[in-house]
Amino acid sequence: SVLITGESGTGKEVVASAIHRNSPRRERSFVKVNLGGIPPTLFESEMFGHVRGAFTDAKRNRTGRFAAADRGTILLDEFGELDPRCQVTLLRVLQDRTYAAVGQSTPRKLDVRVISATNRDLRRAVADGAFREDLLYRINLIALRLPSLAERRRDIPLLAGHFLARASTLFDSPQAPQEIAPEALAWLASQSWPGNVRQLEQFLARAVLVAHGPRLVVATCQRVTEMDAAGDHGDALPPVGKMTVDDLQKAMIEKSLKHHQGNISKAAESLGLSRAALYRRLEKYRIVP
Repeated sequence: SVLITGESGTGKEVVASAIHRNSPRRERSFVKVNLGGIPPTLFESEMFGHVRGAFTDAKRNRTGRFAAADRGTILLDEFGELDPRCQVTLLRVLQDRTYAAVGQSTPRKLDVRVISATNRDLRRAVADGAFREDLLYRINLIALRLPSLAERRRDIPLLAGHFLARASTLFDSPQAPQEIAPEALAWLASQSWPGNVRQLEQFLARAVLVAHGPRLVVATCQRVTEMDAAGDHGDALPPVGKMTVDDLQKAMIEKSLKHHQGNISKAAESLGLSRAALYRRLEKYRIVP
């Protein structure tokens, strides 16, 4: 069993696919399941299948995901979203290495490699009582944490070149750039990329569509960024997990002070605080007006 963790967009599915391709099971099926999209009432039918007449709407036999992945690999994506009732069922299957289709009494041997993926902190979920500790032990014989793109900026030029070539081939545009200018590579490497590799891939696809000339330059990259900003009419808050409430409060106080040129009274009024309350926060966050 392999557990792959990491932020959304870091490439967990890509790594799972690579594990399958480099395993003795490579000639067999690689089945991907989004657990977050399966209602608890349909979990057993989806995962283990059912026989005709097992329940009201069971008009024909259905092959479950585990059967489809027989002797191959199954990727259980969004594992942290698994309902507690389904956790119990899956734990029993992984422990016994057998399962039965809904409406069938004869058990079937489970012969698949199970790869689980999640962007949640499962150990914290265990501590909060939202995830079974015994199930966590079952799925993470090998644990892999994928770093965010911000933690591996040196990979950005290689990834950008790969995505540029792929997008150029996909869109088959005569004006698609064939390479990235060094200044543009430096610009790409300097960005935060909260959406990680997935965001970088989408960015390069857009850049190919709006670019002119054989090279992707900084001006084109900035134009794509402006397109994103123009289309963002929704949530201006940072991604969940990137900043704490204290971080947000400190940043807002600093922004207000800068806007009001250090005037405590005006800054406090704009923040909805009294002068005394603002002074307490200045001391707490060690902000010098």
